[in-house]
Amino acid sequence: MNREERVRAALASKDVDRVPVATWMHLSQFDQDPISLAEAEVELTEKYDFDYIKMMPFGLYSTQDFGNQLTIYCDPYEEPIVKRFAIQSPADYDALRAIPAIQGTYGKQIEFARELIRRRTPGTPCIQTIFSPFSTLKKMAGDRLLKDMISYPEAVHHALAAITATTLDFVSYNIDAGVDGFFFATQNAVRTMMSPDQFQEFGAFYDLQVIKSYAKKTWFNAVHIHGEDIYFNEVASYPVNAINWHDRHTWPTLKEARNLTDKCLMAGIKSAPYFVDGVLQYDDIVLDGTPEEITAHVKDAIEQVDGKGLILGPGCVVNPKASEENLRALRKATEL
Repeated sequence: MNREERVRAALASKDVDRVPVATWMHLSQFDQDPISLAEAEVELTEKYDFDYIKMMPFGLYSTQDFGNQLTIYCDPYEEPIVKRFAIQSPADYDALRAIPAIQGTYGKQIEFARELIRRRTPGTPCIQTIFSPFSTLKKMAGDRLLKDMISYPEAVHHALAAITATTLDFVSYNIDAGVDGFFFATQNAVRTMMSPDQFQEFGAFYDLQVIKSYAKKTWFNAVHIHGEDIYFNEVASYPVNAINWHDRHTWPTLKEARNLTDKCLMAGIKSAPYFVDGVLQYDDIVLDGTPEEITAHVKDAIEQVDGKGLILGPGCVVNPKASEENLRALRKATEL
């Protein structure tokens, strides 16, 4: 099987010659330049013979054109951070307007998609990363959004509608660029952030507008559920064909998830970034494990679902300090 055949078979829960695998990490020394980032992602994929490319635009790309002020380091171990939130008052929600995704920072990610598709090895699936509208807005407002959606719901809905319209435009340009699908990341589908009713009103309502716009136009569409105590069943019902979450850190496990959904599970590799006193830390087997531990880890993931309907991937980004030896062990483990 080639890469695309292997991934398509896994998505359809058909037999594969081996379970497809890839990992992804922030490439912050390259991610402000579309060509450099495309070259780096292709190089990473070919160096380790991964089966697909989960595209890695920097995590705040969807906020900058709306007014977020960022500090950008261009350092491999220091990701961009918010210097000043775009949302400083309730009136700022009402001031948001949809913007053309072909320009600015959004436009750079479209150029990244074009350059990556042009450079990839034929038959290597590529999926573009997009964020749920609420996730983007929270990166623009910070924690005040959780209070504002209660106190100023109409203003928050106005902002979410503007972000949704911009995201739809961004999706369209990426399809034109030739991506095979999308990695839709929601960072708010957690019970500690939203009640079920709030999630449906401020989260799922807008999520589905975005996902339905491409669900029948692209073939490799994953959803990432970030965090713990997640709305797994609710998000698993979205019209996607692969589900990614922190399966090694929160319910459900791979085995439990297989009893909840027949969709492809895109998980199995322990990786979760978190902050301790403002410093980013990683619980990451690819960083901290030995090759032998990584091999056993991969085998355990495969055994949990009998190797069916599984695409191996990390629960979240892998630390860019992960060793070449460990990355090679991750890929090799699928053949043992």
